[in-house]
Amino acid sequence: MHNAQAPMISICIPAYKRVAYLTRLLDSLVLQSFRDFEVIISDDSNDQSVSDLAEQYRSHFSISYYKNNPSLGTPGNWNFAISKARGEWIKLMHDDDWFVNAEALQGFVTGIKTAPTAKFIFSAYTNQYLSENRSEEVIASAIQRKRLAEQPYVLVGKNVIGPPSVTIVHRSVTEIYDVRMKWLVDIDFYVRVLTQNEFSFIPHSLINVGIGDEQVTAAVFRRQEVEIPEAFLFLEKYGTSPLRNIWVYDAWWRFLRNLDVKTKEQLLQYSHQKEWPNAIYTMLRHKQKLPEKWLHNGWFSKTNMFLLYLTHKSTL
Repeated sequence: MHNAQAPMISICIPAYKRVAYLTRLLDSLVLQSFRDFEVIISDDSNDQSVSDLAEQYRSHFSISYYKNNPSLGTPGNWNFAISKARGEWIKLMHDDDWFVNAEALQGFVTGIKTAPTAKFIFSAYTNQYLSENRSEEVIASAIQRKRLAEQPYVLVGKNVIGPPSVTIVHRSVTEIYDVRMKWLVDIDFYVRVLTQNEFSFIPHSLINVGIGDEQVTAAVFRRQEVEIPEAFLFLEKYGTSPLRNIWVYDAWWRFLRNLDVKTKEQLLQYSHQKEWPNAIYTMLRHKQKLPEKWLHNGWFSKTNMFLLYLTHKSTL
């Protein structure tokens, strides 16, 4: 241990009942060759299953268990776990994700040492589709990382970082996850962190990400009552200047298309009648003029987005 009082890494696990998944994660931690870490479990469960499981691992590593009563929900449970961290680096781990092998945590440590000025580090990862028995490695390309460095807001179009489990953040970063969000919560956090701090990327898969129907993201996918209010909150936070970036502009175009937003009234319904930025209304008006069946044709949609962007850019 480099410091018995403060470990190098805090593994923060917001838990909720799923002890089979949590067992898999804790077992993967038992195997790690790098040992200078603590484990923090923040439990939103209404039973003793997670508490009982945590007790079984106390002989393997330093573990702190906290019972939330009442439960904090997502992402309040994440923030609470992080608030208890003592480590120099904080690694949030969802309970259904786990380390790919015994050298994975060491891989993050190596990434930290090779990028001494970075406060935010993320790795490649492997999606494990639990119900389909298949996997897919995800590696952010050089082009994607360049765009991310130039404008972190591009994440609203495609989250090239991945879920929080694939990240590790220096404790000097004071941003927390916005409890008003579920769909955009990780992207919003990343944008705030990356506009103030350097990042580094580890091009090796270090984390297995469990993909299943019970996840929060799966539960809120393409639901207007979730995504539209969060999109409005996002615009309130960051304004429309990021739309000068074509990748960001395209993301908002696809947002209106994919959620099947046809009228201004639909937007106002989910913003408590607060007006949306004119940039969004301009997109909506243009979209209304196009044949619906063609909007979902990739080439047609992208071409119209690009033409609108060219005429619209100077007003953003």
